[in-house]
Amino acid sequence: MLVVVGFPTVEEAEEVRRELVDIQKEQLISLEDAVVVEHDSEGKVHLRQSLNLTAAGALGGGFWGSLVGLLFLNPLLGAAVGAGIGAASGSLSDIGINDGFMRELGETLQPGSAALCLLLRDSTPDRVIERLRRHAPNARLLRTSLSHTDEDRLRVMLEKARREAEALRLS
Repeated sequence: MLVVVGFPTVEEAEEVRRELVDIQKEQLISLEDAVVVEHDSEGKVHLRQSLNLTAAGALGGGFWGSLVGLLFLNPLLGAAVGAGIGAASGSLSDIGINDGFMRELGETLQPGSAALCLLLRDSTPDRVIERLRRHAPNARLLRTSLSHTDEDRLRVMLEKARREAEALRLS
């Protein structure tokens, strides 16, 4: 599922992304991709990818190359060839959220602001939002691929977290 959340600054979007990576370690969320889309003050759109696909491809290719190399009694050659093929395929592929979509989205943001694009395999939304409550006053749900019912539930949870964070700030 795709969830896009807007933030007033790129720093806050980056901070939330780092926190989500930590939350993923607790298995409350399973991220396939997490990209910060920045619309800078000069009007340019930047994509801050969380995963280096070339490196990931090289690692995956190295593993499969080693396995093939072991089968044919030449693991070093297999690993080298596999890593090269994996790196090439990683650099050419667009795994995760479509870059064109994110660039178009970035054009709609206010200069100086950012969006966090998340491609989720699985999550526990109420527990994740609870952990990210302090960001709720600044976050706004921009787009999702959720059903209307699930999107409404997510909006309600975000609004509740926003009110609770605001109440804590005022007290």
